[in-house]
This record gives sequence, structure tokens and C-alpha cells, in this order.
Amino acid sequence: MAPKNQSFEIILGSSSMARREILAEMGYEFTIMTADIDEKSIRKEKPEDLVMALAEAKADAIMMRLKGSSELEEKLRPTLLITADTSYLHLIRIEVVVYEGIIREKPSSKEEARQFIRDYSGGSARVVGSVLVTNLVTGIRKGGWESAEVYFLDIPDEVVDSLIEDGIIQNVAGGLMLEHPLTLPLIDTVIGTGDCVMGLSKTLTEKLIQESL
Repeated sequence: MAPKNQSFEIILGSSSMARREILAEMGYEFTIMTADIDEKSIRKEKPEDLVMALAEAKADAIMMRLKGSSELEEKLRPTLLITADTSYLHLIRIEVVVYEGIIREKPSSKEEARQFIRDYSGGSARVVGSVLVTNLVTGIRKGGWESAEVYFLDIPDEVVDSLIEDGIIQNVAGGLMLEHPLTLPLIDTVIGTGDCVMGLSKTLTEKLIQESL
């Protein structure tokens, strides 16, 4: 998609390649900034509450890094003075996988990643993801969550081994990466949107961007 004629800048608070690609597909131009927080220190019983709490914590951490930044101040000063309709947005996307009612985040080891993938074979999992948009000029913050169900065909042991050796599976929630070339052919059905599973719901993101402006 061609870049939109956007009157604001976006900072994407994620290093996920899938999220970068989805946001670019939406026609937005953006920069990347990530937060270094201890995700395991934030615990919630409900997956919906957890993804929102993590998104809030990451947004706060990045905003602390930006606070007092000469680069940000230099950008904001002319923007505020020149055009009132220009603002800076900060997007955070967090997701977890729910399997048999248990929240799964990033696997802590190869063994856990292997068990996660084997559990999905012939079964299903639910992906819950949040999007949080913070307007760094007005302070307005809008967030929400979305979920999707993923049903799998049988996953052969050799595919499991290849996914583990690849290594990238250990960096995604629940060891589940829909767009991986080894995983994609083994997806039976997705109830919901593929972009939600892949890391960024286009519909929810667009809605929150407009609400925060």
C-alpha cells in the first residue's frame, strides 16, 4: 500500500518484523523504539488484563526514555508551533496465547517451546493481543484488545524439530508464529483475523489511531 498522507508521526514500540510489515501495509511511515522491561514481573489472571497491563508498562518505559530527550523536544517544538493537527503517536502491541485456559507467553527454553508446539498438534489455541496508542502531545491514551482462535492440523515431529532449530519461535508468544513457512501449511482454520494472530490487528489499530488524534 502507498504511504498515507499522514499529518503525524508514529513510533512503533516493537521489534517484531511482522508488526512492522503490517503497519507498513496499512500505509503508515514510522520509526522503531523498544522498551526493556521485566515482563514476568507483571502478572494478571485474565489474558485480556495481562496484555493491556504489559502494553501500559512498555508505553510508560518508552515515555520515560523520551522524557527530556533533546531530539524529541526539538521535534515537538516546531510541530506544536507550526501545525495544531500534527501529533506523535506511540504504538505498543502485546500478545499472549491461551491454551486450555492457561496463559502462554514467550517460551523460557527450547524444551518449553517444543512442548508448546506439540500441544497445538491437532488442537487449537487462542491469541489475545492488545494495541495501545499514546498521543505524546496531548497525553491522550487509547487501548483495546482483540482475540482469534487458531486450529491446527497434525504437526509432524520433524516440523517441530525444524521450528526449534530455527530459534525464532522462542521469541514469540506461546511459540506460535502463524506466518512462519513451516507453520502456515499446518493451520486448519483461523476464527478471527490473520493480522491479529500475526501481531497487529489492522482494524483495531486504525480505530485507536483515529481516536487518539
